[in-house]
Amino acid sequence: MKTRRDFIKVSAAGAGAAAIGLSALNWNGVNKAQASNSQHPVSDEEMTSFPTYCEVCFWKCAGWTYVDKSNNIRKIIGNKEDPHCSGRLCPRGTGGVGMYTDNDRLKTPLIRETVDGKQGFRKASWSEALDLVASKMKDVSENHGPESFALFNHGAPGAHFKHLLHAYGSDNEGEPAWAQCRGPREVGFSATYGSWIGSPEPTDIRDTDCLVLIGSHLGENMHNGQVQEVSTAIERNATIITVDPRLSTIASKSKYWLPIKPATDLALLLSWIHVLIYEDIYDKKYIEQYAIGFEQLKDHVKNMTPEWAYGITTIQPDVIRKTAREMANASPSVIVHPGRHVAWYGDDSQRERAIAILNALLGSWGKRGGFYFKEAVKVPSYPHPKYPHPHWSWKDNLDGKYPLSAMGITTELLKASIPEFDYKHQIKAWIVAGTNLPLTIPNKELFQLAAESVDFIAVVDTMPMDITGYADVILPECTYLERYDTIRSAPHREPNIALRMPAVEPKWESKPSWWIAKQLGERLGLGSYFDYDDFSEVLDWQLKQMGTSLDEMQKIGIKIFPRKSGPLYLGDGEEYSFNTNSGKIELYATEFEDHGFDPLPKFTKHPEPEEGFYRLIYGRAPMHTFSRTSNNPNLHDLMDTNSVWVNPKVADLWDLEKGQKVWLQNQDGVVSTFPIKVRITERIRWDSVYMVHGFGHNNKKLTRTYGRGASDANLITNIMVDPMMGGTGMRGNFVTFLTTDPGMEVEI
Repeated sequence: MKTRRDFIKVSAAGAGAAAIGLSALNWNGVNKAQASNSQHPVSDEEMTSFPTYCEVCFWKCAGWTYVDKSNNIRKIIGNKEDPHCSGRLCPRGTGGVGMYTDNDRLKTPLIRETVDGKQGFRKASWSEALDLVASKMKDVSENHGPESFALFNHGAPGAHFKHLLHAYGSDNEGEPAWAQCRGPREVGFSATYGSWIGSPEPTDIRDTDCLVLIGSHLGENMHNGQVQEVSTAIERNATIITVDPRLSTIASKSKYWLPIKPATDLALLLSWIHVLIYEDIYDKKYIEQYAIGFEQLKDHVKNMTPEWAYGITTIQPDVIRKTAREMANASPSVIVHPGRHVAWYGDDSQRERAIAILNALLGSWGKRGGFYFKEAVKVPSYPHPKYPHPHWSWKDNLDGKYPLSAMGITTELLKASIPEFDYKHQIKAWIVAGTNLPLTIPNKELFQLAAESVDFIAVVDTMPMDITGYADVILPECTYLERYDTIRSAPHREPNIALRMPAVEPKWESKPSWWIAKQLGERLGLGSYFDYDDFSEVLDWQLKQMGTSLDEMQKIGIKIFPRKSGPLYLGDGEEYSFNTNSGKIELYATEFEDHGFDPLPKFTKHPEPEEGFYRLIYGRAPMHTFSRTSNNPNLHDLMDTNSVWVNPKVADLWDLEKGQKVWLQNQDGVVSTFPIKVRITERIRWDSVYMVHGFGHNNKKLTRTYGRGASDANLITNIMVDPMMGGTGMRGNFVTFLTTDPGMEVEI
């Protein structure tokens, strides 16, 4: 069926093969010529180093990019002064050079055209592409108001396009990191302690005596600083307790592995709370001084015994008691980790509340080996006129729904893009920067309907990811190794900043996002918001306000500042006021109660798979970040596909063999586009299957990853929404096996 915006697969050339009315450009010859450029070994002394911080994942480790005399990037190493990495990068970080060398990159601006009834992309100049985007932004502003233009963003490009959007007059921005990732934990911990967890998490793992991981896969999720600190904790013989239906890497290093029945985590947490209270092994002094709501909590969990939890979780009562006592014995040097991707079952804010309460009972918040008090350096805003005040924002469309959402909810912005949802305010056009929405947003059907409904989509990306196929204009961004970016200032034990600067000139016709945003701003008459010629001027001004300079930061890369907010930990008996309604740690959440939600977390039973179906669990691999790195030549060599983990009992039931290719079909009849190899292992429960996220791309122009493995994102069609903050729980999907080719047509 033809629509007014067909999905178009972008050519590897970034122009020719998919363009209409143009002769094909012989990029194969170019690629071969570049590949024949042999590189001989060189010493560090023969290279020039440039400071950077990594963009391969959100941890943003600071490092040095080494460039030889022929202007080739040779390697990236960690900055020894950086608390994020302590001089050691993970596989993703060292493989970041592959983002720069990847010949599948977008190379030139592209504009969608229809010729003889066929839609395709043609090569365009930057001037033409930017003029078109600016003209569409003007049209939307004049006919519907600037608020009808929305931004979907992730990572470094987001800061530049947020600035553009706010200057233009819209606050309608959505970042998948909120509703699809960590929003529920910020809501749960904020209601308890009056503080977000943030990134990096202020977990004092290096000094902990007991680390509890519940659905957190450190070692596969390469949160670099935390992984290094976990290694230190293991060397110190710290107790590690891992709760996971799968024997993950960290579970294999743990004293206790609790292979919990999926969707029952909250019951386990409540039973742990019961044991701490009713065995009288919680931190009484800490609770008496800093907390309120203890008696309500005690009454609430009275009947939530380990025996009660056993019937739900399948974890033996004696194991529940033993692990609770291990935590209590380590108190306050204990961490029940809040996790990262925590949007699971729709009651996720309450599950995170239970984790926050458990930490409070153990006295770990603000204590060595628990959670330290983080601090960041404030980066001054470069002078610009005051932003115009929007007449409406995404919250006005919610009519009171999701009252605790602090950021734009991506799925709600999609719904506001579809007239049939009849929202009060309509979204008419998008800019998408640095996020691959089709593989990030649950419910692909919703995304496709929204993409079809809006009048215009501009996409800024480095690669021909799935989202580019829906664009009207594609603007090729250069990689993080080729550009200046905003100063990294993330909260840590010591306040610190890091600089990213270009090590080489941008390849082909790609440009940095700051330049793209500035060019659009000037075309929209917003030049006063971009009063600089080069972003380095902004950085130098900001750094000088902070007591340093661009020149100094180019030499050192990272700068540590003294703490100003006080000690890293609470002193024994020290007075302290929390940023909650009561000024105390709230075991009984008054903020939740004020909004009509349960002030104490309750376990709710979730749907289970029908016979012949298995819960779909997805996760990460240490060498890949979501779907953005599966085509990276360096990281692809480390892991080129995913597999589906199947318990031997299930494999025997289905007559599955190791390495056999199967298709997965979910509860709504959706079938994986490509087959996936079976991995038979005792490391997964019989009622679940597991696969690594980020594979199953169906764009042949992603030459390494096309057709490799299956996409879990396509199989996630059942979404359970958190009523507090709009988080999209994605772990309520079930799959079965198709052992013969379903004969689906794959668009090429």
